[in-house]
Order: sequence, then structure tokens, then C-alpha cells
Amino acid sequence: MMYPLKKLIFVSLFLSVMLTYGQKRDDGVFFIKKDQISKFHTITDLQELKKGDLLKLYIDRFKEIATVLPYIAITHEADVRLSDVGIKEDSDHIKILKKSTDATTESLETISESIQDLVAYADTEKIIWTILFYEETIKKMRIGVQEGF
Repeated sequence: MMYPLKKLIFVSLFLSVMLTYGQKRDDGVFFIKKDQISKFHTITDLQELKKGDLLKLYIDRFKEIATVLPYIAITHEADVRLSDVGIKEDSDHIKILKKSTDATTESLETISESIQDLVAYADTEKIIWTILFYEETIKKMRIGVQEGF
């Protein structure tokens, strides 16, 4: 009876290690698909939501803009590697990109808390209009600078 228990423990540990390290970000990539929103809304969609849900959308859209915009001159597409745009993937370039990504992540955590605490006091209508503005900005960013938006 001890063998199945050991096997179960081993499998559990293996899966937890895989989940932990399997989601590690690739340091040679500017931003990943997960950093981007998956749905755009109409004003009617947004008017049906509660303020807490609107704030979540507001934060998610702000995060995409802050994550993608610094690299818009290089790429507007997710999962693009340094080498895909002709930048050598040496330790210096990877270190620079990782430092930037880490700083952005840390900053976005702080800003998200501020938005949650402060923007909650804004009129719901203004939050909705800001979400729509962010979504239009994201759409233009996804077209890219060479498409003449």
C-alpha cells in the first residue's frame, strides 16, 4: 500500500514543479499574448457591469497599454523575440529586456492598487468612457505603426 502513496506524492510534486517553472516568462520576448486583453466591449456591455467589474477591465486595459507601448516601434505583436526583429539575444540584451519587464510588472502592481483605490471614486460613466478610450488605443496599437493608423 505504500507504493501507490509514494507514486501519488511523486506525481503531485512533479506537477507542482512543472506548473511553477512551466509558466516562467521567456526573457527574450518583448511581451506575451497573456499580456493582452482578449475582448473589446460596447458601451452597452459596459453599462451592464458593476463598478468593481469595470475597474478590473480598466486595469487590464491600462496594463496592456503600459506593457506594449514602450516597444511599439519594434513590434506590436505578442510573443516576438529579440532575434525576430534582428536584435542579438545575448546576455546584455536579455538582461536589459528582463530589467525593463520586471520594472514594468512592479510598477503595474502599484498602479493597479492606486486605480483600485482611487478610480473607484470616479463616476461610472467616466470609467466606461476611459475603458472605451483604452480599447480604441489598444486597437490602434495592434494595427501597428506601419499600417498608418
